[in-house]
Amino acid sequence: MDRLKIAVLFGGCSDEYFISIKSAQEIARNINIEKYEPVYVGINREGQWKICEQPEVNWEKGRCIPAIISPDRSFHGLLALEDGRYKSIEIDVVFPVLHGKMGEDGAIQGLLELSGIPYIGCDIQSSVLGMDKSLTNIMAKDSGVRVPEFWVVNLDEEFGSLELKYPVFVKPARSGSSFGVSKVYNGEQLSSAVENARQYDTKVLIEEAISGYEVGCAVMGSGKELVVGEVDQIEVSHGFFRIHQEKNPEKGSDNSTIKVPADISEKDRRCVQETAKRIYNTLGCKGLARVDMFLQEDGRVVLNEVNTMPGCTSYSRYPRMMAAAGLTMSELIDNIVELALKG
Repeated sequence: MDRLKIAVLFGGCSDEYFISIKSAQEIARNINIEKYEPVYVGINREGQWKICEQPEVNWEKGRCIPAIISPDRSFHGLLALEDGRYKSIEIDVVFPVLHGKMGEDGAIQGLLELSGIPYIGCDIQSSVLGMDKSLTNIMAKDSGVRVPEFWVVNLDEEFGSLELKYPVFVKPARSGSSFGVSKVYNGEQLSSAVENARQYDTKVLIEEAISGYEVGCAVMGSGKELVVGEVDQIEVSHGFFRIHQEKNPEKGSDNSTIKVPADISEKDRRCVQETAKRIYNTLGCKGLARVDMFLQEDGRVVLNEVNTMPGCTSYSRYPRMMAAAGLTMSELIDNIVELALKG
């Protein structure tokens, strides 16, 4: 039986370029090559696509072949430029392991929809909604999920007259991995925090700081057929949760410990999982996503954010939550490939 040919896209034009490489490396370590034939396609910071041998930090220094995905639906595959001529490489499934802008915001999903090639993860609409934290909040609130009080500040928009109850969080509305996020304790800190967030996005979100544990839930599937991982819990030693910005990231976050499964009651665990599933379906997610929330002392669950292509690194939360529920990384890949092929 022929192996399924999977194009693994990694890198990209976002601030999460190196995180994407690490995610792709973990997939390369765990993909079952008896079932699948991976084709690794790196996208460099300038947006150039190249087939390479392996996903690694210096992937462009090895043998690379320029390639593009064909948008022509009559041919499902890549067009690779070699020795001055284009050759076609058929592809069965695309795994866009791209985080942040141009990866989780619907852009790459739009290209893949044009191509007609089955792909892993959320579609255009759910990617757009999940990437924009203000839209996520609006959708979740309309479905009955508690969300923080929030304000949107667009480019050149004044925000000095906002009546805020400090502390608040200031964050880029469409970014990930805590890049550009600040916790603000008074009005004097607000302006610099907004400017910091604007380095990553022209649309800035100011959110009420929610008390309680930070918890997360990995969700996989679509519609009523959802699988959830064990709930995790973040214990922060100082500041607020940051990941992927550490001096030694392979050991995890510098200021936080992630506990899987979370040290919470069975009732709270089920409440977190059910809330995650409701948010996932409200946004129309499919394939996989990680839903981050707060669990308050009175048992109420408040949305934090949704990651429609969560990190898959060796220390990332999504695979660890699924592993705690009994699903290995190889099995996880099998499942999301099958979901992509189902459409």
